[in-house]
Amino acid sequence: MRRIWQPTDAFLLSAGAKGELLIARIRLLLTALLLLIPLNAYISYPDARENYVGIAVSLGSVAFALAVYLAVRREHHRPWLGFATTIFDVTSVSAALAAFMLLDQPLTAVNSKVVFEAYFLAIGATALRYDVRTCFLAGALALAQYMGIVAYADAHWDLNSPALAPYTYGTFEWGAQISRLMLLFIAALLSATIVVRAHQLRRLSAIDRLTGLFNRGYFDERVEAELSRARRGQQPLSLVMIDVDHFKRFNDRYGHAAGDTALRTIAALVRNMVRRHDIVSRYGGEEFVVVLPETSADAAVEKLESIRAAVEAAAIRLPRQQGSGSLTISAGVSTFPADGVTTDDLLDEADARLFRAKKSGRNRVIGRVPAPVASPAAVAPNSRSTAAAPRRERV
Repeated sequence: MRRIWQPTDAFLLSAGAKGELLIARIRLLLTALLLLIPLNAYISYPDARENYVGIAVSLGSVAFALAVYLAVRREHHRPWLGFATTIFDVTSVSAALAAFMLLDQPLTAVNSKVVFEAYFLAIGATALRYDVRTCFLAGALALAQYMGIVAYADAHWDLNSPALAPYTYGTFEWGAQISRLMLLFIAALLSATIVVRAHQLRRLSAIDRLTGLFNRGYFDERVEAELSRARRGQQPLSLVMIDVDHFKRFNDRYGHAAGDTALRTIAALVRNMVRRHDIVSRYGGEEFVVVLPETSADAAVEKLESIRAAVEAAAIRLPRQQGSGSLTISAGVSTFPADGVTTDDLLDEADARLFRAKKSGRNRVIGRVPAPVASPAAVAPNSRSTAAAPRRERV
């Protein structure tokens, strides 16, 4: 249960946000259509008090649905929003059933074959949020609220009284109600199972199998979302291109198995030295790309310098051989908005600086600001970027 109740992985939040947008559209449409029911009743019976209650509740539902839709559409999605909308969706169904009791139709409230099924829509929709916790929340709420409605109706009415005939939806039986509760539990369990399986499949599609990092496809998807967030919050964002120096020479000397070990070792070092919400992806071959949200150019270069030093000092185990080998990396850093406002601009600038790092002797980081080094940095002519002092290469 501890593992299930953990927060959704960062790489699934974007999928959950898209699912929440779809749910928000459906919710807005349904609440708008449901508003027509009390409006029609008001036109037919303008003096009926329950019509005013129905209109007020329906308008409140439409207002809530519209507010959620606008928030999600503008990418203001937050993890807690899924919990709030789940509570709203399930409670709306319960409120509709409770309304039958206000209209003195308790048998309809407990035996409805139309409104009750809406519970399954609310529970099933949680699978689109990619958060298994909302599945269990929806199931628990539906069970508790529906059980409360049935218990209240049974305590205050003789549900099989001839006064309630004709029994449009059948007579009241506790056995049938228990069956309904079991169906709600099974629906929640099935929804949670779908989410867990979706987690597994999405992770498989987003992860590079050799290094365990995110792959190029996931990077392309996430970098746009992070850049959009940086624009809204007017925060810096740094993008880093990393290349392993003389990797082909290492492969030729020690073999491809050693090369694979080297890539896994470097990937683990990079991943462990950045923050949890930073994005580290294998861009292709021996190239990696890192997205550092809310990180200035100065901080990004400093972080990459520490990573570069850690890689240089790392001993890479050589499979089926005695001893260990070593490698170095070169990196180019670009920062939003100073180096560009689009993903392509930032990638091009980072790649250009990586190329200059390679041409300048490798084993260095080039960004917009000097990296913290003991010796003077080599500066490319007519360039605002600076590089760390070259380190001795070891291959």
